[in-house]
Amino acid sequence: MGQTKTMDLLEYQAKELFHQVGIPVLPSQPIAQLSELKHLHIRYPVVLKSQVHSGGRGRAGGIRFVQNTIDAVAAAQAIFSLPILGEYPEVILAEARYDTQDEFFLSILLDYQLQRPVLMGSAKGGIDVETLLKHMHKVILDQGFSPFYARRLATKMGLRGPLIHGVSTILEKMYQLFIEKDLDLIEINPLAVSASGEVMALDGKITVNDMALSRHLDLLSFLSPKADQTSSVSPNQNIVTTPPQKPRWLGSKEKGGNVGIIANGLGLTLSTWDLMVNQKGQPLGAFIIEEKSSSKSLIKQLGIAVEKMLTLPEIQIILINIVSSEPTSALVAQGMLDYCQPTMVTPDSEERLSRPTGANSTRQRQINSSPNSNPIQWVLRLATGDIKSIETSLSDLPIYCFEDLSEAVKKTVALTQ
Repeated sequence: MGQTKTMDLLEYQAKELFHQVGIPVLPSQPIAQLSELKHLHIRYPVVLKSQVHSGGRGRAGGIRFVQNTIDAVAAAQAIFSLPILGEYPEVILAEARYDTQDEFFLSILLDYQLQRPVLMGSAKGGIDVETLLKHMHKVILDQGFSPFYARRLATKMGLRGPLIHGVSTILEKMYQLFIEKDLDLIEINPLAVSASGEVMALDGKITVNDMALSRHLDLLSFLSPKADQTSSVSPNQNIVTTPPQKPRWLGSKEKGGNVGIIANGLGLTLSTWDLMVNQKGQPLGAFIIEEKSSSKSLIKQLGIAVEKMLTLPEIQIILINIVSSEPTSALVAQGMLDYCQPTMVTPDSEERLSRPTGANSTRQRQINSSPNSNPIQWVLRLATGDIKSIETSLSDLPIYCFEDLSEAVKKTVALTQ
């Protein structure tokens, strides 16, 4: 199967698609200029949310509740000026508030290992990743979709009574959108439940397959018109140029974590996180690399993730978990070798990890130390390739190599102790 690219939509864009298929969303209004807040069509109080691709907006200060126009202008100005993992928002979403009693996590993703869609759900949604993972359940669609699969997941999540029907209905509409738009991922987190039992999608994420964009030209309007994020479709060719993908951040709510995870694909990241928590490890967060990246894109995203991970002062150990082809595994290993030896001169290549620049240069371009001056240790898990040869090539560096994920996680946790 050939490697493909994907495009992540922002929350307000995902909710536009939710509305099209009848998934309930709150009244909202995208804000691109502060002056628009003077003509807000939503009653106060409202919540203002930074529209960036990274997770962890709440912890970073990108979500704020306001009671009036004066407060809204001040909060919006602060949000527009706030980078979240290096990304500044071009749009803020103003949205009505919702009285929530429970929060669920729902997702449908295309598992490229199984080559089937997978339904995933947790009765504990929200930003507490450990709790979410502890209650995660999944249902693999081994045949064509039917409402039975949605009800089965709702039941496995422990839901009862009317909630089974309500959540199942949302899953059916999610799958409708998943198929109609050729999506790779659709996620609602949280799906809020009010005291009266009504459900509401408070946040959403959608990943579109680039190869499908020529069949869904309406999705092209979601691309930013900025110079470095333009999109075009020739009337005579099915060629789509989309923004370069950036790794997505998944942060932990728990304090005291010192382990960072970098993996390609949401499912692989969640599995890695789950194994680590079961082994009493404490992840601080994870960067999710686009699952179906070409080797060039994967290496670029890995370089971005490494750079951003090294800016976190708590990080002491980084686990990189890559499932890809043997040539890509070899490129990852070579990239780590180049990156760990900053004095080594290598030819410029688009398939090499980018070196630290700017402020990070003051750290002498070292991957062997973190901002708090403690040594960084690395665990590299590659599912394919000549692991013994790779391990030998990296033997002089603080990098431990594994083929088995459970062994890699055990080593990671052991290093924390």
